[in-house]
Amino acid sequence: MALNKNKIYLENLQLEATNSIKNITSKEEIENWRIDYLGRKGKISDFFQTFKNLKSKEKNELGSLANSIKNSLEKLYEKKSQSLDEQNNVKNEFFDFTLPSTPISTGSIHPTNQMMQEICEAFNKLGFNIFEGPEIESETYAFDKLNIPTNHPARDIWDTIYVKDVNKIKSLVLRPHTSPMQIRIMENNKPPIRVIIPGKCYRYEATDNTHEWHFHQIEGLVIDKNINFSNMKSTLFEFARIIFGEDTKSRFRCDFFPFVEPGAEMSINFKQNEWLELMGAGMVHPKVLMNVGLNPEEYSGFAFGLGIERAAMIKYGIENIRDFYANDYQFLKQFK
Repeated sequence: MALNKNKIYLENLQLEATNSIKNITSKEEIENWRIDYLGRKGKISDFFQTFKNLKSKEKNELGSLANSIKNSLEKLYEKKSQSLDEQNNVKNEFFDFTLPSTPISTGSIHPTNQMMQEICEAFNKLGFNIFEGPEIESETYAFDKLNIPTNHPARDIWDTIYVKDVNKIKSLVLRPHTSPMQIRIMENNKPPIRVIIPGKCYRYEATDNTHEWHFHQIEGLVIDKNINFSNMKSTLFEFARIIFGEDTKSRFRCDFFPFVEPGAEMSINFKQNEWLELMGAGMVHPKVLMNVGLNPEEYSGFAFGLGIERAAMIKYGIENIRDFYANDYQFLKQFK
């Protein structure tokens, strides 16, 4: 009778402890629960004190049940304590939702392409149309029709990159300039002509701070009746002010190019008190006009060639043209 009574007491004690621990929400409460049930003067310890008056067989049976319940309650205590610790850590962890997020690195247009777009937009405002042409040209368009003689140094294999012609009719070259498009446009379009031709060029030359074997150039061409040198100067002066600022000063000095006569070098004074060469220009040579079937007595025009990288180097103070193609992120991110 006493054995059954004690078993019922232990089972009720376990049920009471299990139910009460579910409602505990603080470390203080869980500690009080531990003391109440598992402490030295707790309910489990008090039960063991009643063993004195029991028979040996009853002691073994009840002792085994009491220890099993004690172990079960200890596991409940550990699990609940761990759960409360995790909850407290989350509560104590401060997060400022007003802080800015981690910046996402994005790409941007390459500075060479940025400069090309700016130049194209500037000439577009001045009434120029934009054309493109092939990067592999025949000697006819690259040299002959541009009034560049066969003994000119530019046609030497140490200056121009030649390509094997599968038809073996005429030597092909990687275009050393965008000037061949002058001929193609005049052959296929009647004046008035007002165009620019951006594109990549190639030359067989050593690389240094101001020279690359591949680079970008913009060719300009204007053909109409009564075009004169003053028209060229005013157009290019206005272009320089658009790209480099209203205070930019420009000047022309005599120079020689086989496909223009007279030829000139245009320099600008930009931010600094020094003149920097920007482009070559001049009036289209009468022989070039005749090579495309135009009468130089009726039509005239001017042409110019501008290096894109050189324009960017002047505008942004870049000292080494090789920086454009080094894939240096620190350099490129300046132009975002």
